[in-house]
Amino acid sequence: WLLTMIFTVEEINRDPALLPNLTLGYLAADSCLAEGSTLSAALAMVTGQEEAVTGEQCTRAPSVPVSYFASCACLSDRTRFPNFLRTIPSDAFQAKAIVHLLSLMGWSWVGVVSGDDAYGISGVQLLLKELEGSDVCIDYLEVIPKSHTLSKIRRIIERIQSSKARVVVTFAISPDMEVLLREVVKQNVTDRQWIATEAWSTSSHYSSWSGISLAGTLGFALRQVDIQGLGFYLTQLSPGGQQMQPLTQTVWEEMFGCKFVVESQINPLSGPQCTGLEKMESQEVYFDVIYNVYKAVYAIANAIQDMLNCEPGKGPFENGACPDIKPIRPKQLLHFDENGDVSASYDIVNWHVGPEGKVAFVKVGQFDAASTQERGFQLDTNKLPVSVCSESCPPGTRKAVQKGKPVCCYDCIPCATGEIMLSVAGATLSGTTLAAFFHHRDTPLVRANNSELSFLLLLSLKLCFLCALAFIGQPAPWSCMLRHTLFGISFVVCLACVLSKTVVVLVAFRATLPGSNVMRYFGPLQQRAGILLCTLVQVVVCVLWLVLAPPVPTESAGGELGARVVLLCAVGSVAGFSLVLGYIGLLASICFIMAFLARKLPDNFNEAKLIAFSMLIFCAVWIAFVPAYVSSPGKYTVAVEVFAILASSYGLLLCIFAPKCYIILLRPEKNIKKNMMIFF
Repeated sequence: WLLTMIFTVEEINRDPALLPNLTLGYLAADSCLAEGSTLSAALAMVTGQEEAVTGEQCTRAPSVPVSYFASCACLSDRTRFPNFLRTIPSDAFQAKAIVHLLSLMGWSWVGVVSGDDAYGISGVQLLLKELEGSDVCIDYLEVIPKSHTLSKIRRIIERIQSSKARVVVTFAISPDMEVLLREVVKQNVTDRQWIATEAWSTSSHYSSWSGISLAGTLGFALRQVDIQGLGFYLTQLSPGGQQMQPLTQTVWEEMFGCKFVVESQINPLSGPQCTGLEKMESQEVYFDVIYNVYKAVYAIANAIQDMLNCEPGKGPFENGACPDIKPIRPKQLLHFDENGDVSASYDIVNWHVGPEGKVAFVKVGQFDAASTQERGFQLDTNKLPVSVCSESCPPGTRKAVQKGKPVCCYDCIPCATGEIMLSVAGATLSGTTLAAFFHHRDTPLVRANNSELSFLLLLSLKLCFLCALAFIGQPAPWSCMLRHTLFGISFVVCLACVLSKTVVVLVAFRATLPGSNVMRYFGPLQQRAGILLCTLVQVVVCVLWLVLAPPVPTESAGGELGARVVLLCAVGSVAGFSLVLGYIGLLASICFIMAFLARKLPDNFNEAKLIAFSMLIFCAVWIAFVPAYVSSPGKYTVAVEVFAILASSYGLLLCIFAPKCYIILLRPEKNIKKNMMIFF
């Protein structure tokens, strides 16, 4: 990275078109991946105690922090770091990318391993925040200690192996991961899918490792760009020469994945030895961070060039003013976005093991934070592990969340006997009754009970039972609208038929009085018109409801639901839902009153008594429904509504038709004309 900066500075100084009258210089210090060393070097620079390497001595210390590798999201805080800029994406985007990948691959049960530093701690916090709105759960969170104690490293690996989570997400720097992964290779842990961050996903340290423990690792890498001339420049720095001798050996090892070791120190994990004769043409080095260094230097150079060439009246500031380059202020040099971040884009790399057992980094996709769309994703999904806490429940069972576990962990327990079949059984019973009535349609009992109304009533009851099925499944806009309108209209048709039967019974008895001519107003045509009119009123109410404020899916959380989020159908308009229920209640009340008035009519098969009893059950169910529905939280409102639908439907079916089916099927000797009421 340092050599890349030197290469870029020299390239700019040689370019006659860029800063022709200025010479760029640099100050360099090794952070040694230690906070103390980094702070000492930074203080030395800002106080001017370090000497610059240029053709002429710099008169001022640098005061524009442009980072190529600091990805912590905390650095986007403009109140704390107003002048900080960087050419590497913030870890906030990488956390989003990881969650997007987990969701895309269907990995809902994962483990997380982080480093015990700012990068690991901050990265995990961002990851946990992104996971809150997803369907991915975490089984464990392990931290690699700074001391790299072998016993603690082995304990982490034991936790990884004992977990059902087959996917391990990591947020740690390369030195921490190298310690962990060496032990993984040593123990031959091969049944885990590793998700690597940009800190180690393309490190050449792993390219020389042999074995298949890490094969298939998926990682997010910084965008790779070939910098023309850089490879040749780096290979000209022979480790045996004098130029940059303290750094060249490290660079050589990083580039070619080899080690300069004496023969006595060779061990199986040390990898191949460097000879100093390696050539860049024979290597495929992943230039990711290097490109960020290259961009950072060029960003500063081009910003200075723009300021020097600024024309008064065409500048970027108020009234077209140009920046004052004496002195140059940090905030006037660069502007990426409001947080000082660059646009985030990652390559997705897959670790392939070649014929010789060496690891190669193969680009298999790309993630663009601006579009959150994967492009060119080429993964063999048949070979990817399944990482879920619990398998999907088979038909006939339901989920029961395990106590003390995340919502991803559940048991599949059998549904209670009859729990699924109540709706279908009711519809089947209605259809069977309809078939029995149709088969015996010429018998005195069926003819005396107005067979046309009985058929229509049974069809509407069948529809009432089936509308309960619309409440099953994940709410969608169409299902939310269907379940309420189907329920409202089918019950109105049912009650209109019952009301028509009740009125006919009552009027038919009155028509037997001398001089009465009232039955001509209640013939079959008038009965059909009455049922149609009653139904049209409900249809108009439902149409207005759906047009003005239709039921829609909505999320419900908090309260007794705790951290769970339940998807429900909101009624949209309380007034519309109330009108639908109110109209049903009005028809039911009229039916009950009419049947109550006709309860003492003399007859062996007095239908008015059966209707009165069925309406009593119907009204009792729906009167109890209102307070139960209002007080039920979340998903229980659906259960209350389905119960009311099924209970009232069974009440109508059994009370009105059970006695008739008993006579038709079990006591056919009573199904004779002399046992029917004379006015039928």
